[in-house]
Amino acid sequence: MKQTVLTVDDSRTMRTMLFHYLVEAGYNVVAAEDGADGVKKLQENDADIIITDINMPVMDGFEFIEQVRSGCKNSRLPILVLSTESDQEKRNRAREAGATGWIVKPFDPDKLVAAVKRVAP
Repeated sequence: MKQTVLTVDDSRTMRTMLFHYLVEAGYNVVAAEDGADGVKKLQENDADIIITDINMPVMDGFEFIEQVRSGCKNSRLPILVLSTESDQEKRNRAREAGATGWIVKPFDPDKLVAAVKRVAP
């Protein structure tokens, strides 16, 4: 059975790229436009892995990660942050919120897929 990746990014281009690379690698993909939409999609779909941006409107990635970690059902899902940010302070904040790993944009598609495979349950 295919694993499902929830992608959370306010950029339509980034959502399209992630969809393409992850489907090509054999994953089902559910896409959300921001953290609030990500919480909703997570309630409606079973996800195995989450990839989220940090800088988004409505609910940013930090808040989204905290929301996911506060729920019982999804509290242990692997969460990869995919962001243009590379600041160590933000990485630490994401880790403290519950992020599993961090990938800097622009990204290498093969390395992204490898990271997803590495954290997959």
